[in-house]
This record gives sequence, structure tokens and C-alpha cells, in this order.
Amino acid sequence: MFDRIAGLALHRSRLVLTLTVVAVVAMGALGLGAFGKLLGGGFEDPSAPSARAQQLIDEKFGGESNLVLLVRADDGGDVGSPAAERAGRALTSELKGEPTVSNVISYWDTGSSTLTSRDGDAALVLAHVKGDDTERGDNASAIMDEYTGDRNGLTVRAGGEASVGDEVPTQVAKDLALAETIAVPLILILLVIAFGSLVAALLPLAIGLIAIVGTFAELYVLGSLTNVSVFSINLTTALGLGLGIDYALLMISRFREHLAEGAEVPDALRQTVRTAGRTITFSAATVAAALAALLVFPQFFLRSFAYAGIGVVAIAAVSALLVIPALLAVLGHRVNSGRLPWAQTVRSTEAPLWGRMARTAMRRPALTAVPVLAVLLLAASPLLGVTFGTPDERVLPESAQSRQVATVVQRDFTGSDESAVQIVTTGPVASDDVRAYATELSRLDGAARVETSAGTFVEGRSTPPGPASAALGRPDAQRITVVTGLTPKSDEAQDLVKAVRAVDLPSGTETLVGGTDARLVDSKESISDRLPAAVGLVAGTTFILLFLFTGSVVQPLRALVLNAISLAAAIGVMVWIFQDGHLASVLGFTPQPMDTSMTVLMFCIAFGLSMDYEVFVTSRIKELHDAGADTETAVASGLSHTGRIVSMAAGLLAVSFFAFGTANVSFIQLFGLGSGLAILIDAVAVRGVLVPAAMRLLGRTAWYAPKPLRRVHDRLGLTEGTGTSTSTEPGRTPAKV
Repeated sequence: MFDRIAGLALHRSRLVLTLTVVAVVAMGALGLGAFGKLLGGGFEDPSAPSARAQQLIDEKFGGESNLVLLVRADDGGDVGSPAAERAGRALTSELKGEPTVSNVISYWDTGSSTLTSRDGDAALVLAHVKGDDTERGDNASAIMDEYTGDRNGLTVRAGGEASVGDEVPTQVAKDLALAETIAVPLILILLVIAFGSLVAALLPLAIGLIAIVGTFAELYVLGSLTNVSVFSINLTTALGLGLGIDYALLMISRFREHLAEGAEVPDALRQTVRTAGRTITFSAATVAAALAALLVFPQFFLRSFAYAGIGVVAIAAVSALLVIPALLAVLGHRVNSGRLPWAQTVRSTEAPLWGRMARTAMRRPALTAVPVLAVLLLAASPLLGVTFGTPDERVLPESAQSRQVATVVQRDFTGSDESAVQIVTTGPVASDDVRAYATELSRLDGAARVETSAGTFVEGRSTPPGPASAALGRPDAQRITVVTGLTPKSDEAQDLVKAVRAVDLPSGTETLVGGTDARLVDSKESISDRLPAAVGLVAGTTFILLFLFTGSVVQPLRALVLNAISLAAAIGVMVWIFQDGHLASVLGFTPQPMDTSMTVLMFCIAFGLSMDYEVFVTSRIKELHDAGADTETAVASGLSHTGRIVSMAAGLLAVSFFAFGTANVSFIQLFGLGSGLAILIDAVAVRGVLVPAAMRLLGRTAWYAPKPLRRVHDRLGLTEGTGTSTSTEPGRTPAKV
């Protein structure tokens, strides 16, 4: 296969490049429509009880309150004053007339003390903004533009889930533009410095651009067929740029190495495609396999990253395999054009420092590996106290409007329906059963009051139904609201959800429990239930691919163990920063539990990329081992030849991810900093120290495979460029094929 690719590049290079330009233009035109197809949200399991409860409430009761308007009098006076009341009633009336809004509940309509602040200087208007995740964001944006600000002597500010759902994607888009503005020029400068040539430096960026444009086109198609998260754009740009550079860097470095050795352009290209092409193919397969594990989760937020990630990996790999050889065939020795003044010669890819590190680690494996392992395990130790949550207004900066409104509501109000536990029955319920059920619910720890069609209940005592109570009952269903003063998404609030679910309705009718805290409980349970399957899929596919790549059953196990340690260290540091609050003042975020979905995403991304560098290093070690070198020589020489490429590729990819550290949305910061740190830990600590130490301790066993599996590899495994088959049996001499 790789010889055919080289032949195509040598004999049809201009045709390949012409078709590439046409394809990029077509994909670019298609990809421009991707943004209109992508959705916000997607953090919940659509089959969870809380999601079903929300659907029923939307269908039968006009929806849960998801928009909070915080209203103050301009003069700072009481919101119950005649002037404020007239303006408040007018505001409420106009809002009720909006076709995209339902279930408007106002202090001036109900007179409820829970809708006014303790000191009477602020009031709330609650509403449900209609639509799916994207429509709701657009509708909320229009409502906020119309109703916030100064209105007839009132100052109105917006908060609630609908407001957060509008502000987060808007802020992420700004953060993405800033991150790319920082990353792309910096990466280009680093590439020019690394290659010493402007032409060679531009080629990896071209592959990154193709990968990004192609994935945008893919997302347009998928977004037309199924739900795809708008946040997948972030992964597309970071991973597309990074992997495009990684794969092109490997191909170009190997080509320049062969040219420096005196090979003619056709021979250098053939050998480059045979060796680097095989490495890229297996690398892409391992990264894609890790990202495919995200498909086991029902949240389309996570599934979207699988769509984007697999697409960007495949397009980057295909582009590197087809476009880079064609470009190199056309450029030949001109790949070194635009040489910088101080770069008098083509820099050798061999890095003696990495070879010396490898030899030191292999001479004293325990002495070198134990301190590194100790540091990594120390970094991983915060995982012992990790807690998980889902995004809310706290991911936004304190200057965000919805964040400020949430702070005021929690501080100055006694409890809001917007953060209440919402219960809906799936069938009719008699009034006596509703009273008995609500009475028991009102006695639960954390329940401030329970509102039903049969009345309001506080600590087992009932009051007559209020004017809004009739809207909570229907002939075919009942809605019960458990209002709480607990901090949303706290452990106590989640315990209340579990306690509510443990209370049975006397009639035996099924109840569905929803609301913010119920969605958090269900999201955590949904992810934890499927996490073993995702981890098993990642480990299993990685083992198979690395076995086919190396012909050894020990190498995949060694890789899995070392990668698990480095990932634990990177995620542990993120817990220390984002959950425990260290560096919060520097990075400008609010400490909170680790974002469940983003942590899973970071695990899959970082695992896949660590396998990317595993393949880079192991491919050269295996090539030398197959040529007859003993394990120690193969490891030292292999790291000497790949150390610079791996460190350069890891550094450039880390820059792409670290640029997200400038974001104003904390879970984007978590994703960028965590992924970048994991890449650097893997490239330096694992590849530089732990891999050679482990290979020394394993010795000839490192290449072991049972005879039946050796036969499988001989039949299905791909051999390295020169055409030697893998020696998986200790002492076995490689055979020419």
C-alpha cells in the first residue's frame, strides 16, 4: 500500500495537489454551514428520569422556569412601591405576550414572598423559554435583548439556565478566536525555528488547515442528520492543527533525514512513505480508537467529540499520507528553501541527549524510574478527593450577567422555583394522594416548601391553594415543586433528590423527578455506568492495534500501564487546580467540582495522543530491533532518532491546547490545560525515562508473544518499511520477506 502511495506521489503529484485544492474549496464551502447546524447543551442523558420529567413538564405544564429576570427599582427603593408595581405589571404583561415564552410567574402577579428579596429592593420574574437547546439559546438571547436594561424606572438583568445557555457558547466562540490568534502564529514561529526553513515549516500548517476544513464539512453533514454539539468546534481546531502538524512533521523530518544521508528524491520519498506512512497509519488508528469510546455515552455533547475527533484524525492522516508526499515530490530539495540565516545546514533528526537519557535510564532503571514515578503518583494524589459536577453559571467569569444574577438570587432570596426539585406524575392522581405525598416530601431535610395543586406544604403543615396552584394540576398528571434553600448542585441538594425519589406516591402512579440537581445526579450516574465499557473499549482496541504494530503482547501492556500513570498525574493536577482552587486567582475561575463530561473527554483525548507518541517511538525501536539490534541498542538509538520529533510535536500540540488556558469559560480552561499537560508529561517523563527503564527491566521479554498470536501477527500485522518481519520470539532472527 505504501509503495503505491509513493508511486502516486512521484508520478501523479500535480494531479493529487490539484484534486486536493478542489476538495479543500468544496469542503470549505460546505463547512461554512456547520455553525448553523450545531447545537448547544447536550450534557444530559435523554433517557434519564430527569430528562423525561422535563419533557412531560414541557408538554403538559408549559415547561420549567429557565429564565430569571432580576428586577430592581432605578431609585433603589422598594419594588412594592406604586411606581415599581405599575412598571413590574407592565413588564410581566409584555413578557406573557411573547410567543417564545410560557409559564411567566411574577412577584407582582402572585405577591409571593419568595419572589422578592429579604430587604424588598429586588423582585423576580420567572419564565420558561421554549425550544430545543439551540432554539432556546436564540430565543433567550432575543428576550434578553428586549427586556433587560432600563425599563420604565426598573433595572432588569437576566439569569437562569436559558441565559447561561446563551452566554456560554458566545463566550466560547470569543475564547476560541483568541486561542487560535495566539496559537497559530506561535506554532508557525516554532516550526520555522525547528526546521530552519520557511517552506518546510508551512507544510505542517497546510495539513492542519485541511484537517480542520474537512472536519467542518463532516460536522455540517452530521449536524444535518443528528445532534452535534457546538463545542466540537474547539476540539476540531486544536486537534486538527496539532495532529496535522504531528503527522506532517514526522513525514517531513524523515524525508529530510534521507536527503541529508545522500539519497535521491525518489528513493528518499519511497523510504519515507514506507516507514513514516506506516507509523502515521497506526498512530491515527490508536487515536481514533480512543475517541471512539466516547460513542458509548448517550450525551450528544460527548458523542459529538467522537464525531469531530475521529473525522479530524482520519482527515489529518489521509492528508499527511497523500498530500505531503506529493508536495515533497514537487519540492524535492527545495523543501529546505527559505532557510534562516543561522540554519546553514539541515539539522539532523538525531538527538544525542535523548539517547543519553535512554542509556542512563537503562543502566540504572530503578534509580531513574522510581523518582519519576513518585512525582507522577504525587501529582495523581488529588484524585483521591475528586468530586464531579456539570456546567452551570459558575463556569463563566464573575462579570457575566447570568453569573451575577445567580449570586444575588442565592444570597438575597429565600428559595426560587428555578432551582427547585420538579416532580411530575405520569398519570392522574387524587387530591388526597397529592396531599399525603406532599406532606411527606415537606418533612425531608432541605425542603423549604412543597407546592402542589392541593396547596402549599411546609414541615408537614398545609395552607390553602394559592392563585398559581391550579396550574400545577391536570386531569391526566400532577406537577409538584419542592422548593429548597440549599445551594444548587451541592451534596445536600443531590441528597434531597435521592430522598425525594425514595418517597412513593400513595396511588402507585409513577413519578419522575427533574430539575437542576436531578439532572446532575442522572448525568453522573449515566456516565459512571458506561465508563467501564468506555475504558474497556479504549484498552482493548489499543492492545489489539499495538499488538498488530509490534507483534508483542508485552508492549501493549507496558504502554497501557505507563499511559494510565501519566494520565492520572495530569488529571490529578487539574483536580488540584480547578476543584481545590489553586491558581484560581491567576487563571480567573471559580473552584468547583470537576466537570464530569470534560474529564471523560480529556481522558480519551490525552490517552489517544499519548498512544500517538507511543507509536512514534516504538516504530523506530521496532525498526532497529527487526534489523537485528538488541533491545538496549534499539531503544537508545530509537529514542535518539525520535526524541527530537516527539518533543517538537508534543511541544507544538501542547501550545495548541495551552492556548485555551486564556479562555473565560472554566471547563474550556480545564480541557486545554489538562490535555496540554498530559501531552508534555507523556513526551518527557514517559518517553524519556519510563519507557527505556521499562524496556531494560523487561529485556527480551518485551517482544514476547505466544506462538498462536505470532502466527496471527505474521499474517495480519504490517511490517516496517524495509520489509522485515517482526521477531517476537526472544532470540529469533528476523526473516526477510
